[in-house]
Amino acid sequence: KFEFNPKDGIDNPALSLAEDTDGESLGEPRFYLLSKGSEETFGFCLHKELGCWGHVIRQVELGGLAQRRGLQDGDRLLQVNGHFVDHMDHQRVVQKIKASGNQVLLAVLDGGSYKAAKALGRDLSQMLPADIRPRLCHIKRDKSGFGFSVSGPEGVKGTFQLSVRQDGPAERAGVPPGSWLLELNGASVRSYSHAQLARKVRAPGAGGWGTRAGNVTERPAFPIQLKQSGSKVTLLVASSAVEEFYRLRGLRITSAVADTSWLPFKVRELHMVKGPSGYGFLLKEDDCSSGATGQFLWEVDAGLPAEQAGMKEGDRLLAVNGESIEGLNHQQTVLRICARDDQVTLLVIDPASDEFYQSVGLGDSVWSHP
Repeated sequence: KFEFNPKDGIDNPALSLAEDTDGESLGEPRFYLLSKGSEETFGFCLHKELGCWGHVIRQVELGGLAQRRGLQDGDRLLQVNGHFVDHMDHQRVVQKIKASGNQVLLAVLDGGSYKAAKALGRDLSQMLPADIRPRLCHIKRDKSGFGFSVSGPEGVKGTFQLSVRQDGPAERAGVPPGSWLLELNGASVRSYSHAQLARKVRAPGAGGWGTRAGNVTERPAFPIQLKQSGSKVTLLVASSAVEEFYRLRGLRITSAVADTSWLPFKVRELHMVKGPSGYGFLLKEDDCSSGATGQFLWEVDAGLPAEQAGMKEGDRLLAVNGESIEGLNHQQTVLRICARDDQVTLLVIDPASDEFYQSVGLGDSVWSHP
């Protein structure tokens, strides 16, 4: 039992036991963009361990992708593709990683710092940037155009900044003023010079808005009128803050980590309670437009739970009860739908939206982009 000695005062060594409570020794979250081949794995397992907080990185494969990038055994997973996951059900987090396809952006914290932060009652989400996702924006032109112009420094490839007209189509589609253009209709612009990008568009009239900044000469900005896009165009853009975040960490920005909430194309969640005549639809396996095999919904019976939930003929099934069906065959998918006797929740996408997401490289991973 410790008894206070006024002669020792605050210099008593026993008082040093409770010193380091300000969290200054906590490590910083680390970010990794893992890109694998279709036949490869990411090279780690994610565990939920008894008596242990968080989603734990384990079995980091020696020489595998995760180890080469820097993931370590015991790291705690905080984010998947910009979404905070520490509070999520473990199986849901595993599915978000699986649904990312061949590319995933992870944020982790070392095990010691994670435990210390939890013990101090820290809000782990506050240790991460507010929003590190680029945006996918689908713009429909009006009579005056798409409502944005492009400019960039002379002689520098892949650097294109956007000027956005107030209340124009681009602004309404969610393009932030001053953002950087990364992809155009699913194709990267990294290798394009200003002249090459200009050849992909038609720029009627004189350019405007060109500026001179120090010794850097910029090409005149030109209004976008895309030759191959008709009345619509899809851009992957990043604000200056997001672009800086990725650049400082040596990470490439891709549509796999994009915020898709601005897009008019949506996946739909259908919750159905089985009636006396069943759910009222037929599940059929068929080829997707991408060439892969998919599970499609047909013969939606009028007045039965499937139609009442909003199911449409030709919808493609993406997930059952929150779990992706990617990699499952027809029979396995049927068993998953029937796993609960009286109800099921399906995530589906209509043909037009499906074709769009395939065209911008998201494919089945779209279900993990709320």
